[in-house]
Amino acid sequence: MHLVFFTNGLLLIGMSAVMAAIGLLLADMRPVFMESAVLTALVGVSLAAALARPPGGFRRVHTFLLTASLWAVATLAGALPLWLWNLSLTDAVFESVSGITTTGSTVMTGLDATPRGILVWRALLQWLGGIGFVVTGIAFLPIMRVGGMQFFRTESSQREEGEMVAAARFAGSTVTVYAGLTAACALAYVVGGMSGFDALCHALTTVSTGGYSTYDASFGYFTSPALQWTAVLFMLCGALPFAWYIRILNRGDTRNEQVTWFLWSLLIVIGLLTLWRLATGAGALEPTLRDVAFGVVSIVTTTGFATADYLTWGTLPIAVFFFLTVVGGCTGSTSGGVKAMRWMVTIRAVRSQIRTMRTPDAVRVVRYSSKRLGGDVLDGVAAFFMLYALTVFGIGFGLALYGLDIETAISGAATAVANVGPGIGPIIGPSGNFATLPDGAKWLLGFGMYLGRLEMFTVLVLLSPELWREVV
Repeated sequence: MHLVFFTNGLLLIGMSAVMAAIGLLLADMRPVFMESAVLTALVGVSLAAALARPPGGFRRVHTFLLTASLWAVATLAGALPLWLWNLSLTDAVFESVSGITTTGSTVMTGLDATPRGILVWRALLQWLGGIGFVVTGIAFLPIMRVGGMQFFRTESSQREEGEMVAAARFAGSTVTVYAGLTAACALAYVVGGMSGFDALCHALTTVSTGGYSTYDASFGYFTSPALQWTAVLFMLCGALPFAWYIRILNRGDTRNEQVTWFLWSLLIVIGLLTLWRLATGAGALEPTLRDVAFGVVSIVTTTGFATADYLTWGTLPIAVFFFLTVVGGCTGSTSGGVKAMRWMVTIRAVRSQIRTMRTPDAVRVVRYSSKRLGGDVLDGVAAFFMLYALTVFGIGFGLALYGLDIETAISGAATAVANVGPGIGPIIGPSGNFATLPDGAKWLLGFGMYLGRLEMFTVLVLLSPELWREVV
C-alpha cells in the first residue's frame, strides 16, 4: 500500500509543477495557479514523504488500487484551480473529471472570454489524461485481465518485447510518439491559420481525443476547410493504437487488423451518410462530406468536437450518431468507448456460435490477428459488454430520477461512459452543454466518466470484500 500512496504523492507534485508553470507564464491567473500549486504540492510531498517506505511487495491487488486512485486524485487536483477561479465545487469537479478522462463534456459557457490560464489548464488536463490512459490501457489493464484486454497484452507487449522490454520503456516510447503527434498537429493548425494559442490548446485536445475548445462554438468557430480536415486527420491519429506507431517506427511494419477494420468501417459509415445527406438535398459535395466526416470521426474517436449540429440532419443520422457514441476507437489509443477490438471479437464470436448451431460437430474457433482466442478472452469481452450496458442503463435511470427527459438521460449516460462529450437532444447535444443540469446529475455523470475511462471492472472490483482482506 505504501507504493500506492507514494505514487499518488508524486502525481500531485507533478501536477503542482504544471500549475506553477502556468501561474508564472500567465500573470492574469497567477494568484489562482500559484495557490493551487502550493496546496497540491503540500499534499503531494506529505504523501510521498510520510509513506515512502520500502514496499512489502507489489501484488496484483495493488494495481487495481493504484489505477483507480491515480485517476481520482488527478481529478480532485485538476478541479482545484477551477474552483479557486470561480466555478462551484460541483462544476469544478465535473469539468476536471471530464477533462482528465478526455470526455469533453463541459459546464462552462463564455469560453471566448475565459482567462487563458483556465483554457490552457483544461487542455492540459485532457492531454495528460490521454497519455495516462494509453499507458494504463497497455501496462495495467492487460495484467488485470479487464474486459478481454489480456489478449492485447499478448499482441502488444510480448510481440514487441524486443523494442519494449518493460512497461517503463513502452511508456517512454509512447510519450515520444504522443508528443510528436501533438507538435505536428499544433504546427498544422498554425499553418492552417490558427493563432499560436488556439493551435496549442486544440492540438492538446485533438490528439488526446478530448474535445475541449477555447470557444463556445467548439471547432465550428474555425470555418476553414483546411483546419477542419486537419482536425479529422489528427483525431484519427489519436484513435489508433500507439503500439502500432511504435512498431512502424521500429520495424516499418504497418499491418494491423484492428486499424484496417476501424478505418474501413469509418469510410463506409461516412460514405453512406454523405450519400444519404446528398439525396435529401444537403447541398454541395465537399462541404457535406466534410461535415459528415468531421462529425463521424469526432464521435467515433470520442473527441466530441463539433462543426455542425447533426441533430438537424434527420432521424437516421441521429440514430447513427447515437450508436457511434459507444463504438470507440482502437484498443491502446486515447479514445474511449467499447473499442474496435471488442466489436471485432464479438462479431466473430457471434458468427462462430451461429455456425456451431448449424453444424453442432464443428469446432468453434474465434481468431484475432491470426491467433486463436481462448475462452477467458471471449468471456471477458462478453462480460464487458454486459457490464457496459448495465452501467449505461443504471446511470440513465439515475439521471431520469433527477427529472431529465429520457433522450437526455440515456444519451447523457452513454456519452459519459463512452467518454465522448456531446449527447443527443437540445440540452446536451452538440450545440448545448451540461451547465443547466442539476448538481446531482453532474456528480452521477462524473462518476460515469470515471467508470468508463477505467473500463468499469477496475473500479467495481474495489467493492469486493475479498480484495480488501487481501490488502490488509
